[in-house]
Amino acid sequence: QEQLMESGGGSVQAGGSLRLTCVGPGFTYRTQCMAWFRQAPGKEREGVAVIDGGGATKYADSVKDRFTFSKDSAKYTLYLQMNSLKPEDTAVYYCATDSRFCTAVNGFTESYYVDWGRGTQVTVSS
Repeated sequence: QEQLMESGGGSVQAGGSLRLTCVGPGFTYRTQCMAWFRQAPGKEREGVAVIDGGGATKYADSVKDRFTFSKDSAKYTLYLQMNSLKPEDTAVYYCATDSRFCTAVNGFTESYYVDWGRGTQVTVSS
């Protein structure tokens, strides 16, 4: 169900940066598991970054050292700072949350999450 809303997407050239934001009633004091996913044209949705039940942040290898996932619990807001963007980062980006505890393994599993946003388009040109 759509209980979140992403913003901040857009079109940038390779090497540029964008910061995505995620807010909504799907992020509450009960939220334990938070993630960003993306789906490129013709491809399956894939996990990009997760904050697991222990508070640890994990990244997909493809974005490690370029993307930073953070949260502002006081504002119930999630952020994805994306630097050194590449054309292969082009996709629709989604945030997802769940009130159940998750590990870094199931946190990257799309079917684990109940609350989703509609997504925001990120386009990176070469």
